[in-house]
Amino acid sequence: MTSLFEGVGIALDSLRSNKGRAALTILGVAIGVMVVMVIAALISGINQSVSNIFESIAPRTFLVWRFFQAGVNVSDGSDESSPWRRNPPISEIEADRIAQLPSVRYVTRRDESAATVEFADLRLESVNVAGLSAQWVEVNGGDVYPGRTFTRLEDLANSSVAVINRKLEDQLFRGRDPIGQSIHVAGALFTVIGVYTPPPSLFSGSTPPFVGIPHGAFAKHVPYFKGWMRLAVAPAPSYSQQQAMDEVVATLRSLRGMKPGQENTFSIVTQDKLLDSWNQVTGMFFLVMLVLSSIGLMVGGVGVVAIMMISVTERTREIGVRKALGATRRAILWQFLVEASTLTLVGGAAGMLVGGGVAFAISRVTPIPANVPLWSIVVALGASALTGVGFGLYPASRAARLDPVEALRYE
Repeated sequence: MTSLFEGVGIALDSLRSNKGRAALTILGVAIGVMVVMVIAALISGINQSVSNIFESIAPRTFLVWRFFQAGVNVSDGSDESSPWRRNPPISEIEADRIAQLPSVRYVTRRDESAATVEFADLRLESVNVAGLSAQWVEVNGGDVYPGRTFTRLEDLANSSVAVINRKLEDQLFRGRDPIGQSIHVAGALFTVIGVYTPPPSLFSGSTPPFVGIPHGAFAKHVPYFKGWMRLAVAPAPSYSQQQAMDEVVATLRSLRGMKPGQENTFSIVTQDKLLDSWNQVTGMFFLVMLVLSSIGLMVGGVGVVAIMMISVTERTREIGVRKALGATRRAILWQFLVEASTLTLVGGAAGMLVGGGVAFAISRVTPIPANVPLWSIVVALGASALTGVGFGLYPASRAARLDPVEALRYE
């Protein structure tokens, strides 16, 4: 412990006596640590917001998709990189059959497209239009006010009614009451019956213009890319989610004539799977940012090598005296490693404080609930210390190998 405190004291004395040189040395480490802290705070806050979104919607609902694969999917157009081609689309017959199961409370359909929406002399291009079932608000969360969503009878009758969101209301009606107004969606006439407000979340303010219409009316009037209808299935009150999922899987396999042991040609997706997929995406993003921030640590590490080599040169006679008095190579090596680690730890602490301040400012002035997780502090300080050890090893070993006689003669 004595040698540890001695090394720390020498390193701090070096910082005070060579402020400019030391500041340049620790700047790279501070920048690298700051980037890690800020990115970790942003990802932690965004993940928490996404988790809150899933908690705000029907927690027992699960999805039936043609194909689902967690993480980032990249396709070059070949069959090998497009495994979804092996799965047939979810059909209306399958959706109707699932809805009749005793373990299922309801099934909602969803298809999406981009279409032109017109009101009076205003025309908006590429508005997000969704074909939905009557219970879609229960699945998505949020509220329809003023007005209402379409009923099950309107859904079955393919009625020309529409629910718009706040963004479209602002852009299309500009302060006028939208309820009862007629709009054209992909050239077809629809009556606005409600305004949808999504559940509060990080992404609420960036929601694009949206129109929701009955699924049958959507298929009849809106051009869309067929084959990607997805279902949201709500289990009946007396059944668990797993029981409902088992019945849905058995029904779909039976309808598709699949043999025992054959892999499913559809995907059952729970909210946990969606959250895991999101975490994989943000994890990859964080990994990229970690690699970029490591460049700052490497720059700081090169500075550590330079300043420690200068320190070894300046203290050659001191090293010779210590060796002549019985200091071992291990003691000299330990002392210089402690000095190098102290330098980088000071840089890490500075970067940690700045990163924490930036994260706090982001949480105050933006809707992102940035918060610094405890593990990022540990990682930041650990990376700083390891940088000092790794890059300080060469100067320390050079100091430890000095010949005491030659060191004492050094001027």
